[in-house]
Amino acid sequence: MRRQSRATTARGLDGERAAPGILARGVALAAAPWLLAGMAAAHPPPTPRDSTVSVMQGVRVHDPYRWLEQARSPKVQAWIAAQNAYADRVLGRYSGAAAVSRRVRELAITTPQRYAPKLVHGTLFYLRERPPQAQAVLVSQPWPRGPQRVLVNTNPSGGHVAIGRFWPAPSGRYVAFGTSLNGSEATTIRVVSVRTGKLLPDALVDAGGGTTPSALAWDPDGRGFTYARLPAGSPYGISLYHHRLGTPQSSDRPEFGQGLSPVAEYRLLSSPGGRLAAALVQFGDGVPYRVYLRNGTAWRRVFGPGEGVEAAAFEGNQLLLVAFGKSDHGRIVAVSPDGTVRTLVKEAPNWVMQDVAPIKGGFLVTRLWGPDWRVDEYTRAGRFVRRVPLPRTGIGIGAIASDASAPEALIAYSGWTIPSRWALYDSRGGSLRTVFEVRPPDRGYANVRTYRLTALSKDGARIPVTVLALASTKRSPDTPLILTAYGGFDIPVAPHFIGTELAWLEHGGVYAVANIRGGDEFGESWHRQGMLTRKQNVFDDFAAAAHALISAGWTSPAHLGIVGGSNGGLLMGAELTQHPHLYRAVVSFVGIYDMLRHQLFPNGRYNETEYGSVANAAQFRALYAYSPYYNVRARTRYPAVLLETGENDPRVAPWQARKFAAALQAATVSRRPVLLVTRRSEGHGGIGASFAQRVGNAAMELIFFENELR
Repeated sequence: MRRQSRATTARGLDGERAAPGILARGVALAAAPWLLAGMAAAHPPPTPRDSTVSVMQGVRVHDPYRWLEQARSPKVQAWIAAQNAYADRVLGRYSGAAAVSRRVRELAITTPQRYAPKLVHGTLFYLRERPPQAQAVLVSQPWPRGPQRVLVNTNPSGGHVAIGRFWPAPSGRYVAFGTSLNGSEATTIRVVSVRTGKLLPDALVDAGGGTTPSALAWDPDGRGFTYARLPAGSPYGISLYHHRLGTPQSSDRPEFGQGLSPVAEYRLLSSPGGRLAAALVQFGDGVPYRVYLRNGTAWRRVFGPGEGVEAAAFEGNQLLLVAFGKSDHGRIVAVSPDGTVRTLVKEAPNWVMQDVAPIKGGFLVTRLWGPDWRVDEYTRAGRFVRRVPLPRTGIGIGAIASDASAPEALIAYSGWTIPSRWALYDSRGGSLRTVFEVRPPDRGYANVRTYRLTALSKDGARIPVTVLALASTKRSPDTPLILTAYGGFDIPVAPHFIGTELAWLEHGGVYAVANIRGGDEFGESWHRQGMLTRKQNVFDDFAAAAHALISAGWTSPAHLGIVGGSNGGLLMGAELTQHPHLYRAVVSFVGIYDMLRHQLFPNGRYNETEYGSVANAAQFRALYAYSPYYNVRARTRYPAVLLETGENDPRVAPWQARKFAAALQAATVSRRPVLLVTRRSEGHGGIGASFAQRVGNAAMELIFFENELR
């Protein structure tokens, strides 16, 4: 739920192994007697209720499944094992499970994939994954035609250690990188020599992850760096420390931010050569950055949150900022080393700025409007040069690897039917050529057609909906359709390669994506209209998208399924409790369902800036009104539901899914399954997950929909 990148897929998540035998083995526990009777029948295991009541803002709030929050309790562990066994039995009985799993895996095994490119001192660094390799490896390559060299490979450790972020030194001599285990996101920073490929002895723990991201900026001499570090054993109060290579972490000195905010989140940037550094600091999720500049050893604040800074990059020694404080669609502001501020590019009426990257003589600006993305080139003074000749529709822009001293930039993008590509843009003549592309294992993507429609939300807001189907698929109320969205944290949903979803389209299914409020597809106001006390707009937008698809003849409630993850999982919970008769099946990954107690979990405190707090009367009323767990109604015909959670999730408490599943299982009278799958060695969706884990959850989703929507 954190804005680590400027775009996401609607779910932004992947998952684990496939059905049948879909659950992790070795999880069986001795079941309590009150579980055994339910396990023998075709019903979920019974869940005891208690009489727990809290008083919030003068309201008595009943919470009968609070005991499920105690993950270490033997009673809860037995309940989890029983739920996993029940889900395994139900999913194992679904027809065609093996064929769907096999097809999903076939589609997932592409040619090698590359992502997160960074161009530093003539060398390109990136992560590379060769399916079915469990985890990506860190690669260096002299640019543009040098040989690839693997610097870090965590796969020999069993595939459960993932490389997260990485930071090449200004000289390209070293690369610092973060790793985490089993999806925990608890980051340890190590350093590797690019020349020898050997690890240095430095190992820095508590380097962010999960609740607050890792961050690092090298010193100009490459002998040390500034990094973000949490207090030992605490998820709050991250600040900046300085580390010298070859010294123990215990000798690292505090540098900045101690006591600044318990929910601080850092992004660190360096100028070419590392002489200047910038710290972009959020106080909680989904809010603008405070900007601090270091010219030498002292940090000084340049901008507060009122300037609305959302992205930044150094262009030589001037810091370029994407700022929304005085514009709904963003503007480019330049900050010189002495602190002088000037606006280089003003707000555009119909395009929202997303990011900025340097290029020789100027900079590149990534923009979007609804589901459409583009990149524009400007001179150093802010004069428009040209629009980069990328496809005009159906793609989303990823990273841009560039340098202020070079006229070329590497632009990563993908589209609904376009796997990941890197295109080399030459600013000297405006040319663009593909230098890397992932080749899918099937030609069927060429048969996919894209359609667009507009839904009208309850308050008249116009919601774009993209529909994907094979050319041979006809509109019909009997067509099974999966609808997805995200709707939060200022994160836009970009067109992305459908990948394994082709297995759904091949069977006559339809896939749809809605650009609802909560993201910033149409500006910062689009985000504000879907946060805090206005969060209900997000749920209304999604329901409007569903109704629009039905009205357009693409499907009907009897064949309509919905899927989402994380904040999109909250969306799924709200939709199935507010509109239980509109959907036939719901799949929700790592979702939030108890909005009143979410802030008691570490990451919930970071999320208060987006969702609100029960300590605020108006925000409490809004949270209580839509919180899925508290809006489950007895004797309601709920749709079929599949909930998934990861035992090591640092962002959403696994008890969220446990409580919601128990409430739905007790309330529904539809005779449709309510399943809960708990992954024993996973975290927040696909973050840190292995290839097999990601493919498995993709298969589980499609198996569920194949059997529930047809």
